[in-house]
This record gives sequence, structure tokens and C-alpha cells, in this order.
Amino acid sequence: MLFRQIFDETLAQYAYLIGCQQTGEALLVDPERDIDRYLDLADAEGVEIVAVTETHIHADFLSGARECTERIGATLYLSDEGDVDWKYEWPTDSGKGDDVEWLHDGEVFRVGNIEIEVLHTPGHTPEHLSFLVTDTGGGADAPMGILTGDFVFVGSLGRPDLLESAADVEGAMEPSARALYRSVQRFLELPDHLQVWPGHGAGSACGKALGAVPHSTVGYETQFNPMIDAARQGEDAFVDAILDDQPEPQMYFARMKRDNKSGPPLLKTLPTPETLTASDLVNLADADTPLVIDTRRDRSAFMARHIPGSLYAPMNNTFNTVVGSLVTDATTPIVLIVDEAEVEEAVRDLVRIGYDDVVGFAETETLQDYFEAGGAAAAIDEITFDEVDALRHRDDTAVLDVRYRSEYEDGHVNGALNASYTRMPEYAADLPSDATMLVHCQSGARAAAAAAFLRRIGRDVKYVNDAVDDYLRKTRDAEQSSQG
Repeated sequence: MLFRQIFDETLAQYAYLIGCQQTGEALLVDPERDIDRYLDLADAEGVEIVAVTETHIHADFLSGARECTERIGATLYLSDEGDVDWKYEWPTDSGKGDDVEWLHDGEVFRVGNIEIEVLHTPGHTPEHLSFLVTDTGGGADAPMGILTGDFVFVGSLGRPDLLESAADVEGAMEPSARALYRSVQRFLELPDHLQVWPGHGAGSACGKALGAVPHSTVGYETQFNPMIDAARQGEDAFVDAILDDQPEPQMYFARMKRDNKSGPPLLKTLPTPETLTASDLVNLADADTPLVIDTRRDRSAFMARHIPGSLYAPMNNTFNTVVGSLVTDATTPIVLIVDEAEVEEAVRDLVRIGYDDVVGFAETETLQDYFEAGGAAAAIDEITFDEVDALRHRDDTAVLDVRYRSEYEDGHVNGALNASYTRMPEYAADLPSDATMLVHCQSGARAAAAAAFLRRIGRDVKYVNDAVDDYLRKTRDAEQSSQG
């Protein structure tokens, strides 16, 4: 059996290529939309992708399942379990229903000499499936491992609140948590030796406190996974534990859920943005579109000087999260400030979450040429927490903490407002419009993106590039000293 785990660092997502080397056939599990890299891998391994399956309708990326059946004619194996109101629609609506093998709990399908047994494991989503994998071609008559998707992660479980918190399915959160509890009981019955192959790793928002190890075993997780341990305390205790402190989901999750259910747009080829000159950038400064997304890693350089109206999304593992949280219209034409060596990476990151209209890019050197030629520039004041302390008591000033709510509740600046940067477009209307906002997070990274967004929509902001923990510690020490 050929087994390859394919990791997307930005989305912390795992896809899997599982092949039968005797027949040359392969199964692709949970592919993202830009499928060319999976096809290249299969070709390099000497197998052909003949089948594609998914563990569930995803919330954090656009699925490549439809792309595979349209481009290479692969047979689709998709869940037909779950709530009647939460099932795949696009195969039937697009006339591809006959190309789908609809899966139910306990069924088995084969790709070459690889046997896949279906387990319905609802909770993260109603239709969620896990897959037991047996290499019968290698002589096995029992599974080697289980593809758990967003059910069991290393060190955690899939969050059951997304249908409600991201996709606005009212009242879904608690019933989903109770369904997840029942799925955990089933997991506990599996043999300890089974390998666990999850759908995400550390950094994904599909669960909380995910481990950075790419795989585990059933026995290890039943011993050391804190959420599985919570299930041993009873159903109500588990529901409280799994729903507590879940981070606010990115704004784009609702769109991913909708599109993966109704039909992801076909990608076919990657966008090829035009190379822009310094003269081309002049026209962007006075226009609402295209939207300029500045990916420089030096956030202080962005604050000191950027094209007016730019959003800030550094080219690192937060890139998808920032763009998906702050750009609510996926049809918006986008221009990137990014060096040519990273253009393809940025384009792939964007199309994986549905931003296909990447019309141009300018390198950092070109941006500097634009500024030196007198191009319009904007700046955001950068301050420290010492300056926050000096300003925060003013009537025309508000401290804005853009960390997750759970972080804020663990400790925050006295009088600070809280609005997670992952849902800033939703929260912005409730923020004071007549105050200068001092925008901070844990270290300054998330606040940089939030400050740029707030400035773009016309708010007066100052960016706090400082560590909040140091400030809170100093504040506590000062209070204790004054009391002692």
C-alpha cells in the first residue's frame, strides 16, 4: 500500500493519497481545490487517482472533489448520512449524481486492493464520516488505521459549534456536541493499535489546542486526549468542555460551508496576475478596487508607509486567515504587494479559500520605487503599551483588544473593548466611530491586520506593537506593590 500525507501549512490541513501498487489505482482523501499537485504526486508515485472521497463538507477550504470528477473523471465517494437539511447538493444539481457512490455507515468500498470501511461519526458536522483502511493486497484482514477527518485530532476533537457560529444554523451547537459525545463512545471501542490520521494539525481553527504531531494512535488518544477524557466525565460535562473557549471562526467559513455544499466553482487553472510597475500603482491609490493586499512581513514598515486603503496580510501562516476574515466579498479584484518568488504560493493560498480574481502584483522593490517617485502614501501611528497607559483614560480614545474572547477573558487592559480580528467586519459597526482606537492583540501580529482594516473603513486608529502579557504583569505588580 502506498500512503502519502499531504500537508498545507497555511491551513494546517492534511489530504491523503492512498494507492494500491499492485493495480496502480489510488484514492485521494479531502483534497483542496488546486488538484494539480495531487496529480503530480500520483504520477511521481506511479499510480492513477481513480477515486476521491471526503470526510465531510468542509468549512476552512474549498474542496477539490468536484474538480477531480470534472477534470479526471474520478469516482466520488460522498456521505449520504446526517440531517436532511445538511447534505451535498451539487452532484445532483450539476448532473453528476450518477458519478457519486453515496456512503452510509458500515458500508465498504475498494480501490484496488485497499478496503475502506465507512463509519458515520457526526458531531463536527452531521454528515461526517471516518474511514477504516485495510491493505488486503498486503495480506491484512484488519484495518491499519483510521482517517478521522475533523472528528479526532491529535490531542483534541473537532469543534461542534461551526454550523451555528459560522454557518448560522440556529440551535445546532448543543445537539452537535451531544452527537460528538456519542461518536467518541464509538471511537473508544476501536483497537488501540489503529493509527489515527487526522484532517488538521496545530494552527487549524477546526478545533482547539490541536497537536503539531501529524498522526497518532487510538490507544494514545484514548489515554491522553483531554477532550476524550472529558467524555469520560459524562455527556453534560463533555458538552460544557467541548463548547468552552472555542475561538471565533473566520468570516469566510460560512462561505466555504455554502459553496462546498452547493458546489465549489471549478478552478481549472491558477490565476496569472499581471506584473505591475510603479506607474501602475499610482492608479490604485485613489480607487476602491482593485483591493491592495500588502504581504510584507515587516509590519512596522507597513505602518510607516503603505498605499492608502491597503489591507495588511503578511506572507506567513496567517495569510489565509487574515484575508478570509477581512475580505468579505470573494469577487473583489485583488492586487498583491509580494515578491515574485512568492506569487504562486499567495495565489494558491487565495484560491483555496475562493479568491480567484487576483489581477496583479507588485514587488516590494516596485513599491519603494512608487514611494520614492512621490506616490500617495498612508501611515498608521505605532505605539507601545506605555503610550496606551498614557492615552487610554481620554474621552476620545478606546482600547480595542482583537484577541479571541477567551484570551480577553483571561486578562485584559482595564476598560478595553473586545472584537476578535477573525470577525472584524461583523463587529466593526458596534465599535465607537468617534474615538481613536488603540488596537492591540497578544504580540502585535493580529492587531496589525485589524488596524489596517479599521483604517481602510475610515476609523481613526493607533497600532500597538507590543506584548500585552508584559503590560498586564507590570500592572498587577504595580497594584500589589501599592497595596503592600
